[in-house]
Order: sequence, then structure tokens, then C-alpha cells
Amino acid sequence: MLLPLPPYKSKLQGCSTTVSILLFEDSAVAQLTPITSARPAFCITAGSFHLLDLLSALEEPLVAQVRPFLRALCELDCRGLRLVGDVSLPADERPRLALNARIVPSVSTLKTIQSLLVSGPKQPSVVWHGEQIAAVIAPTWAWSELADKSNSDWASLLQVAATLPRFDCSLPLMSFPHDVIAANMQVIAENLQYRIESGRYEQQADGVFVAAGAKLGQYVLTETDTGPIVIDEGASVGPYTLLRGPIYIGPKARILEHAAIKDAVSLGHTTKIGGEVEAAVVEPYSNKQHHGFLGHSYLGSWINLGAGTCNSDLKNTYGTVNMEYPGGKAATGMQFLGCVMGDYSKTAINTGIFTGKVIGVCSMMYGFVTSNVPSYVNYARLFGQMATLPPEVMIATQQRMFSRRKVEQRPCDMQLLHDMYRHTQPERDRFGDELAF
Repeated sequence: MLLPLPPYKSKLQGCSTTVSILLFEDSAVAQLTPITSARPAFCITAGSFHLLDLLSALEEPLVAQVRPFLRALCELDCRGLRLVGDVSLPADERPRLALNARIVPSVSTLKTIQSLLVSGPKQPSVVWHGEQIAAVIAPTWAWSELADKSNSDWASLLQVAATLPRFDCSLPLMSFPHDVIAANMQVIAENLQYRIESGRYEQQADGVFVAAGAKLGQYVLTETDTGPIVIDEGASVGPYTLLRGPIYIGPKARILEHAAIKDAVSLGHTTKIGGEVEAAVVEPYSNKQHHGFLGHSYLGSWINLGAGTCNSDLKNTYGTVNMEYPGGKAATGMQFLGCVMGDYSKTAINTGIFTGKVIGVCSMMYGFVTSNVPSYVNYARLFGQMATLPPEVMIATQQRMFSRRKVEQRPCDMQLLHDMYRHTQPERDRFGDELAF
């Protein structure tokens, strides 16, 4: 359930309301698994925004191409977004700008996109990020031509686009899960400043900005020398809590008493957070309400971390962390790097997650997590037990979780769990005989 925030009244000027922006997912979106297992790439949060949030400020018609199994979810949850194939799209018209959905969601990115729309080249051209296509300017693709394209057809379109003239500007992409954690730390300061300038927040103390209905308990210590603290509508912060900016606390989020939230933390709406959290992204509806440490990590939605769950974000050698992905090892260049956890996963009490581990969607963990965890797995390696979790179990769990938050469980939510199970089967296959099917 994506539920992007409502758009701001933007101070950015100069864009024509007749221009359409196309968001596309390329084949590299698979490298962002498990973050992209349950959401399109343009709904990945970094620095308190995802790309769809920021683009809404341009007040441009937005159209997206997404993987087929995410289509129903996007139609319901991404307000104001049309999808490729929508019958209301004029058949012979073309988008003015096609953007890779993996673009880092920052205010700098937003200004670059606006510049491309207002004063960019009029002839078809390509913006590159390294060896990857970040944007296609003035593509020759008509909406009718795009309507019937499969994922492989999109790859062919981009291969043809790669032959177009190059246009130089900066549109950085997130290529691996650790890039999301790095991007969050890099862009949160400018993104929070953009929020503050929207006029939706009142300054309650030096560097502390609070929206309507937000509450701070007694004896909350705030440190804003390194960045502001932004607390959104209906959020609450319990007593005896440390907040050290830059921090974003989303709508209806709850910070429990005696928590320590510090140094580039971005909390989505309706999250519940306790203990110590540092330099992390937590997507909507996830809970980490008990004592324990979460650092330099990414948590998807509908996650619950049991009491005492901790992750390591620093190697004993103090060296940089290498991540293990399906395509092989990736040198991150990051000294501090925790875990990446996909939507709907859970940990038992006192779970310990080792440095740089990747945990799939819909898995449950017990004891020490010393290796990556595939999706839909009961992981108790410490006790010699690992088994597959069927999607029917997760659907029942989803229903109970949704009812606790007064969220309706829809057919598309249940179908997503079946689709993700099918798409993540190769993860479990790689574990082979270790899983008792």
C-alpha cells in the first residue's frame, strides 16, 4: 500500500501543464530487490521523499510504466498517476520527457527535471548516469505505440534510445539497495529544507519544525547543529527522547519514550519507533517500537522488529562493506552499512542481524542472521531450521496486520503476495537443500 503524500504548492515555476512526464522501470530495477519487490522504483523513499512525491510539485501530467503485477496497486494507491495503456491518453501524442524511475528523489533532481522541461533540447537526446540511461528527452514514442509493450519491448526501446545524442546534466540513479541508504544520507538535508519552505510547518524551537497536530512530550532533547528536525501532521514524540537532525518524522508516526533518533533518519507515515535508530529509512506502517539498534539500514513497509532486535552496521575490521547480491558481490565503498529488509518481514525477540545483510520480503527471522535471507522463508539457522513460508500464511498475517491499523485488505494486496512468491522463487532455489520444502 503506497499512499504517497499529497502534493505541495510548489515554488517552482515555468512548466506547461500540457507536458507529460513518463516514468519507466528498466531491467536494472531487479537489482534493487527486495526494495522493489513490492513497490515501483519511483516509490522508494530517500531523504523523506520518493520521486513521485517530488514530481507532483511540477503539476505536470504523470504517466508510468510499471511491472504488470504492480499495476493494480498503483492504480489504487498512486493518486493522480496514469499508467501506460490508459485509454484517456491521446494515441498520437508523445511524452516530453521520459525519466528512469530509479532517479534519486532530491530537490536538486527536481530542479534539473524542471530545467529539462523548460529549456532543455527540443530534439531527441539522452541523459546518462554512467552507463545507464537516466532520461530520454523528447522521445519519439507515441502513447499508442507504448500501450502494448512488454518488459522486453521496453528494453529494445531503450537500446534504440541509447544511440541518440548525449545531453549532459546530473540525474543520479539508485542501482543497488545500498545506494538507497547512501542517497538518504546525501539528500535529506536539502529535502527537509524544501519541506520547511513549503510553509506547512511552524518552528517550535531552533531547527525544530512541527506540522499541525504533531505533539512533543516532556523532556525531549533536540540537537539541530547537523540538520533540522521536521515532524509531520499527527505525529507524536514521547518523553525523554533524543532527536538529532537531520530527521523526518512522517504523518501519524509515533516515537516512543526513551528513544534516540539521529543522523539522517527518514520515517514514513504510521510508523512506530523506539530504541536507537541512526541513518535509516523506514517505509510506512512498519514497527520498531522496542529497545534495540537499527543503523544505516532500509526497512520496507509492514515490517515488525521484535524486542531487542539489533543490526550491525560496522565490520570489526572497520573496513568498507561488500554486499552480496544475486549478481555477485558489490563493493559499496561505505564503512557504515546495516541491513536491507523487504516488505512484510519480521524478526523475533533478540534477533541479531550481521553487517550488510539483505533480507527478502515476507520472511521471519529468529536468532542470529549471519547470511542473506531469501523471501518467504522461516529463518532459524541458529537452531538448524529453515523452511518455506507459503503465501497463504502471509495473506492471513497481512489480514491481521491490516485490521490492527484499520486498513482494508483488498484483492490486489492479497494477489501481490502470490505474485511476489512466484517472482522470488529463484532466491529460494539458490538455497537448495537447506530449505525443507
